Amino acid sequence: MATQRSLVLLKPDCVERRLMGQIISRFENKGLTIVAMKMLRVTPELSQKHYAEHVSKPFYKSLETFITSAPVVAMAVEGPDVIRIIREMLGATNGMNAAPGTIRGEFSSSRQMNLVHASDSPESAERELSLYFNANEYCPAKYALADVIRAPEEN
Repeated sequence: MATQRSLVLLKPDCVERRLMGQIISRFENKGLTIVAMKMLRVTPELSQKHYAEHVSKPFYKSLETFITSAPVVAMAVEGPDVIRIIREMLGATNGMNAAPGTIRGEFSSSRQMNLVHASDSPESAERELSLYFNANEYCPAKYALADVIRAPEEN
């Protein structure tokens, strides 16, 4: 399986609730690799680029207000089939509908304040990652435990 990268945003509610470490550790415990990470404030301009497909929708203004309300943590997460894996780990968009054991199932009870954004396709990942990271900000590495997390043919 080919290695993929996905954008993961720990949204303002995640940062303000001090859940960052717990959520990051779930990705690491799964054997996924964080190859870039930074904390930033999403500007209205960045929000409009990130959520371009929603700008004309009635709910967009409240989405922009939320995503720009406090810092976020942006991460580039890497691994085989990482886009599908992360989205399954997150659970349903609405925390009230998310399965127990998923990140949203454990920590969210809202549709909008659902703690984490993750890319939904390789195309979205490429577009979204380019909004948050420059090529020189990636720090890919082979970690010492990589060989005991997955068999060589799975990497």
